[in-house]
Amino acid sequence: MSKEPQKLTRRALLAQGIAVGSAFVVGAGYVAGSSAAWAMEVAHLQPATMATLIQMARDIYPHDRVADDYYAAAVKAYDNADQAPVIEAGITALNAAAVGAGFSSYVGTGWERDRVDILRGIEDSPFFQMIRGGLVTGLYNQKAVWPQFGYEGESFSKGGYIDRGFNDINWI
Repeated sequence: MSKEPQKLTRRALLAQGIAVGSAFVVGAGYVAGSSAAWAMEVAHLQPATMATLIQMARDIYPHDRVADDYYAAAVKAYDNADQAPVIEAGITALNAAAVGAGFSSYVGTGWERDRVDILRGIEDSPFFQMIRGGLVTGLYNQKAVWPQFGYEGESFSKGGYIDRGFNDINWI
């Protein structure tokens, strides 16, 4: 006999949540944006860990006009059985560094400059380098985010940049 999935309204989902930085931890296995405009299920990481990864991603590559859901999509790849222990340990160390700096946790650190200082303290660690390196492709390879940076995509299939946009630089 199969168990029917629970029907959960948006209101009930939000009533169960706990704010963690710019994300919202909702019960076991879910993270949502603080505005509830997006949500994601996590399978191998703790929801608070995923919320911390999203905040970490935003602090490493800050773009005020890029919504949290793009950052969430960029770190979603770390929610797998092989990497979960490394990620959980890295976030535990990150939170310990934040506590050592006098804050309750990394996401509990109110000011971005304080979080960046904490990240600078771990920037040589393999954990930080793994996250930073993965974000380069995880964040910037999302076609939906390209227009926010003015990038029109590859041009080879359209004749190259010489015939398409080479001389239209208006920001110099």
